[in-house]
Amino acid sequence: MLSLFVADCATKRAAERSLTIGAPEPVVGEVVRLTLSYNREAAMGFGPDSRVVLVALSVVALMALALIYRGTDPADRRRAVGVALVVGGALGNLLDRLRSSAGVVDFIDLGLGHIRFWTFNLADVGITAGAIVLMIVFGRWSRPSRARELGGGLSRSP
Repeated sequence: MLSLFVADCATKRAAERSLTIGAPEPVVGEVVRLTLSYNREAAMGFGPDSRVVLVALSVVALMALALIYRGTDPADRRRAVGVALVVGGALGNLLDRLRSSAGVVDFIDLGLGHIRFWTFNLADVGITAGAIVLMIVFGRWSRPSRARELGGGLSRSP
């Protein structure tokens, strides 16, 4: 969690110091570029454009994650890693929202030509990876026997 948070903050500050807003800097041709932008909305530019609402939602999410972590068995490393990744990323993006009304600093720009993915940052990578780990841990993609252990829920795997 701390490593992701520190790396996210450091790369965002480096991007702000060395990049110009909206001016792509090629890293791997046009496929991987660094393009500084600020996102005042939620993930991928969706959701409310309200700093107060997004900060409040982040705090609520962090509280929920703290409860999940408290209920995690010390031997369940996958669950702990999933929570840590989401928390580290959420803290990085929350800090951006608190420090500036400009929004979250994004700078990783992937795509081909005019077909581009949303610009993102390391915090977003951590949140996404952590969410995938937690979906696996909580049985969204588990074996049928794991679903029975969780109380008979349906499993999505064959």
